[in-house]
Amino acid sequence: MALQFEAFHAGGLAPGWNLLVQGHSDSGEDRFEINFLSETGDIVFHIKPRFSSATMVANAFQGGRWGQEEASSVFPLVLGEPFEMEVSSDAEHFHVHAQEHKVLQFAHRHRPLAAITRVQVLSDHRLAQVELARKGLSWGAGGY
Repeated sequence: MALQFEAFHAGGLAPGWNLLVQGHSDSGEDRFEINFLSETGDIVFHIKPRFSSATMVANAFQGGRWGQEEASSVFPLVLGEPFEMEVSSDAEHFHVHAQEHKVLQFAHRHRPLAAITRVQVLSDHRLAQVELARKGLSWGAGGY
C-alpha cells in the first residue's frame, strides 16, 4: 500500500482538526486506510473501509498490539465510484463521515491528545484530494 499523504503537527492533531479525503475506489481490494499516530509511533486511531464486507472498521495499535476492533455497517461507499471521507476530532471522540453520512465515532484511547502528532493516508486507490485543516489553517495536496 502506498503512502499518499502524511502530515505532522508538533502541537497535536486532536481535538479540532479535520481530515478530508476524496478519491476513487477503482480496485476491488481493501487497500485504503487512515492512521493517526502518536509521538511514540503508536497508531492511536486507524480507520479502514472494507469493501469486501461493506463495513468500516476502526481500532488502535498501542503498546505493540491491536485493541478491540469497532465496526460499522453504515457503508455508503460504492466500489468503482468517487468517494469522500472526513475524519474530525473533539475532546472525547474521533468522528468519521463518508459521503456525508455519519459512519462511526471512536472514543479516544490515547491521552494526552496533544501527543497525536501525525496523520497518514495509505492507499492504492486514486486520491483526488487530501486536506488537513484546523480553524482556517490548512495543508493539502491534490492531483494524484
